[in-house]
Amino acid sequence: MKLKTNSRRGEFGFKLMRFILKPIFLLYYHPKLINKGVIPSDGPVIIAGNHMHVLDQCLPIACTKRPIHYMAKKEYFDSKHAWFFKFVGCIPVNRQIKDTDATERAIDILNSGGALGIFPEGTRNKTEEFLLPFKLGTVSMAQKTGATIVPFGITGSYKRGKENNLTLRLGTPFKVEKDESLKEANEKLRTIIGDLMKENLK
Repeated sequence: MKLKTNSRRGEFGFKLMRFILKPIFLLYYHPKLINKGVIPSDGPVIIAGNHMHVLDQCLPIACTKRPIHYMAKKEYFDSKHAWFFKFVGCIPVNRQIKDTDATERAIDILNSGGALGIFPEGTRNKTEEFLLPFKLGTVSMAQKTGATIVPFGITGSYKRGKENNLTLRLGTPFKVEKDESLKEANEKLRTIIGDLMKENLK
C-alpha cells in the first residue's frame, strides 16, 4: 500500500528539514547516540521512548534516514508554528478526548509501511517520577498493524557543548503478538525504556 498524498508531502518536508536541521542540532548539543543501527530500514515501525524535553524527537530522527511521523499535541497546530508541524508530517492529537482520527491516521501510516514516533507517557515528564504511566496506544497500534516497536531511553540535559551528557540509547526491536495482553505488553515496554534510561546513567 502506498502512502497517501499528504503523507508523501510530509515525508518530503521531513527530509528537507532533517537535511537542514540535523547537523545544526548535532553540532550544538553533541548527543551520544547508542545502538542507532537497530532501527529497521523498511517496514512498519513505531519508535517509542520517554519524553522530557520539547526536542526529544530530534534524537531518534538523527539515528535513521527514514521519515518519522510524530504524534504531537493539537495545541502545536493551533500556534504560529503550525506550518512546521504540518510540513514535516506530524499527526495532531487532541489529548482531551479519545482521538480516533489521530489513531486512524497513525495506523494508515503503519499499514503503508511507514515509521511512527510516539511518546507513550503522552506528555513531557515534568515531575520527580522516573517515568509517567504509559498509555496503551503504542502497543495497541503495534498489535493491530504488526509494526515493530523500537524502544529508546533519553537521559541528560539539553546543554550546548561537547561536555554535554545528553544520551539516547535505542533498545532491541520487538513485536506485540496478536494474542498478547496489551496491559502486559505495555508494562514490558515501560520496563524496557526504564532499563535503557538506567543504562545511560551508569
